[in-house]
Amino acid sequence: METFNLVSIGKIRIEQDKPFIDVHSQYADAMLGLDTFSHIMVFYWFHLNDNPEARRVLQLRPRANPDNPVCGVFATHSPRRPNLIALTICRVLSIDGTTIALDEIDAKDGSPVVDIKCYIPEKIAAGEVHLPEWVKNRNQG
Repeated sequence: METFNLVSIGKIRIEQDKPFIDVHSQYADAMLGLDTFSHIMVFYWFHLNDNPEARRVLQLRPRANPDNPVCGVFATHSPRRPNLIALTICRVLSIDGTTIALDEIDAKDGSPVVDIKCYIPEKIAAGEVHLPEWVKNRNQG
């Protein structure tokens, strides 16, 4: 098995229910031009699940809902997975120095950010996207 070395480029900060990314100062130059995008892709680490037991979970019921079918973790957004990398597309409210204010994010306070990418929507027609029923029904779980 190969291993890789990831470094944190910042941290998620939740302050009065408002999410921010505090980018480490040595990565300030990497933010040039980011303020011209309305949305970013935030890659972060599910640090609260970083233990051997959580990494061994390969199947579960999405959204912890017993009515949902058992799925492999690759078919879910579960924080339990072999590699604890998360991805969320976020709307940027503002950028002030190395602090990015976000509309919302599903990360926890203190989550290490491993990368940020500008969001450029791909050309996938809505009719070409197929989703299971449990995803379509937002009221489940």
